[in-house]
Amino acid sequence: MPKQTTSTTITRHDVSRRAMLGGGLGFGLSLMAVATGLVGFPGAARSAETAQRVANHFASVKTMTGEFIQFGPNGEQTGGKFFIERPGKLRFNYEEPSAVRVIADGKNVVIGNRKLRTWDLYPLGKTPLKLLLSERIDLSGETVRSVKEDPDLTTIVLGNKSIFGDSTISMMFDPESFDLRQWTIRDAQGKDTTVMIFNVQSGVRFAEDVFEIPYAQVQPTKKPSER
Repeated sequence: MPKQTTSTTITRHDVSRRAMLGGGLGFGLSLMAVATGLVGFPGAARSAETAQRVANHFASVKTMTGEFIQFGPNGEQTGGKFFIERPGKLRFNYEEPSAVRVIADGKNVVIGNRKLRTWDLYPLGKTPLKLLLSERIDLSGETVRSVKEDPDLTTIVLGNKSIFGDSTISMMFDPESFDLRQWTIRDAQGKDTTVMIFNVQSGVRFAEDVFEIPYAQVQPTKKPSER
């Protein structure tokens, strides 16, 4: 599959606008954002149709990589490179001086600190990241919290209280190309972490070990999914 590259110039307006949307991926797991405009207003059917078209386009992108800027809930800002392979796989390599790395292997998500040699492990299916990384994003069920169409962004807020509790994920797409521009995770405490992506390439191939979780270091016994 040929590579497709999308470049986004980050302006001061872009950064300040996204910072206000909520600060960062804090993946501690600041698992995201709020949008107004619940499906239920006049024209809701059209918005729901648009949202599903956007979701279908995004789900059709099986692999993607690029750079990111993350805004944390306390205003902190970090960057690095990201890698996504659908379904369920993700890796974030943070720039120095951050020692953090985030890896999802399709079953679990780990947050590691190379300097402290610590790891936090979560079942992927219990975090809103599962919605971002699903093979198909079905917006016909109860997962859709809201859809909002602005001239510069289409925002879809997803959550499922029975699975994720009060955590939600908001995905923000270009309204013309349907390309993913950023997402925000709101955790159960109401703290937002926003990730903005740019210089994105899709249709790429990754080495087999990119999404490997070092379970021997994380937890020498059993994975949560095996208990």
